[in-house]
Amino acid sequence: MVFADLFFLYIFLPACLLFYFLNKNVKYKNAVLIVFSLVFYAWGEPTVVFLLILSTIVNWLLGLAIDKHREDKMGKLALGGSLTFSLGMLVIFKYMGFIVENLNAIPFVSLPVPKITLPIGISFYTFQILSYVIDCYWGKVKVQKNYFRFLLFVSLFPQLIAGPIVRYSVVEKEIDNRKTTVTDLAEGSCRFMIGLAKKVILANNLWTIVESFFGGDISGLSVFATWYTVIVYAMYVYFDFSGYSDMAIGLGRIFGFHFDENFKYPFICRNIAEFWQRWHISLGSFFRDYLLYVPIGGKIHAHINLFIVWFCTGMWHGASWNYIIWGLYFGIFIFLEQLMGKKRMKAIPAVITHIYSKIVIIVGFGIFYFEDFTQLGNFFKNLVGLNGNALTDTISATSLINNCFLIGVAVLACFPVSKLVNKLSDRSTRTIAVGQALKVAYCISLLVISSLLLVDATSNPFLYFRF
Repeated sequence: MVFADLFFLYIFLPACLLFYFLNKNVKYKNAVLIVFSLVFYAWGEPTVVFLLILSTIVNWLLGLAIDKHREDKMGKLALGGSLTFSLGMLVIFKYMGFIVENLNAIPFVSLPVPKITLPIGISFYTFQILSYVIDCYWGKVKVQKNYFRFLLFVSLFPQLIAGPIVRYSVVEKEIDNRKTTVTDLAEGSCRFMIGLAKKVILANNLWTIVESFFGGDISGLSVFATWYTVIVYAMYVYFDFSGYSDMAIGLGRIFGFHFDENFKYPFICRNIAEFWQRWHISLGSFFRDYLLYVPIGGKIHAHINLFIVWFCTGMWHGASWNYIIWGLYFGIFIFLEQLMGKKRMKAIPAVITHIYSKIVIIVGFGIFYFEDFTQLGNFFKNLVGLNGNALTDTISATSLINNCFLIGVAVLACFPVSKLVNKLSDRSTRTIAVGQALKVAYCISLLVISSLLLVDATSNPFLYFRF
């Protein structure tokens, strides 16, 4: 089941809200959320819900063992057991086919490639479980002694299948004690509708452009067509993923949970390090807190840790070499920026740093898109005309003209325009009231337009479901 679906919007979600607000008791509310979350997760693939439940049972028990034996070897064994189980499940279901395919590249090795269906959201909920277990071991959070509360933390449907990666410390108190205010309902609903519009109005239509140019052999694309399409693709990924995060944060707010932000207008960055401080923040902070400062190789080899992090960042996104290359690609630029130092980076004129960062980011999205190395090679050649391709062409120029309004709105939405509007509306009580009324009308309009577009939608998946 997906958020951008008429069944979810007008049947599943209203039913969940109806049962949720029937009783003020938190235990009752938690039970409602657990039931609806498991139904939500099992909707498309009923069997994968048992894997989720198994993961929660095993890690809940090991969390209790860690808490009981924190000061002795049993605690370390419990931690190691949890890490081995969770990462092992991730490797089996997500990477086993990739590993076997690469082993088969060795002479005289011919192993059968397993056909394993990837459980939706396994990367997200595995990392949530890992953060909980490690934080328990470090004493940063108290162990959750009630299994069903732990199950709620892992299975909560707003963030279950495509993030953000919610830390237990963020929702620890709200699991047992929370309430939904009128402000929560209003702000959460508005945030959800904006996220829905990002996905349905912007991302889905941007994807149509990408598919029309990158959907087949790209060797004949002009230089302009290649740059045009990869820029559109970069915006597509942003609106698809940030739209889902907005919907997740908005739904969480409606149910009384306050998730951390996952995107902060990443395309306004001045360098690559800043881009990753604004893009998929929950993943970046996970690797920063749990891997970057782990003393692998000691302080002298700190840069090794950096490249391990970016290798893992790429690997997390998918079982394909282009994702690993994509992660290391960004790692190289962050490494170079660290060598230059913050003072030297700040001394560079803003225009130059903005141009530099956007070129690096856009080319990076090309690496992210093409899993086939032949296509990836053609992409790089197309960027500078080494395929003997033309500089421009009428088809891509016509596409740009026909979609100028969509692309213009998308570009504008990459900037914090809403913050500027809010500042302007804070001048007087009357202005605030008018601003709030316009905001409500705006959000309702987005919901209506999105709903109408979903009537004829034949395919509406979120990109990050497969990660």
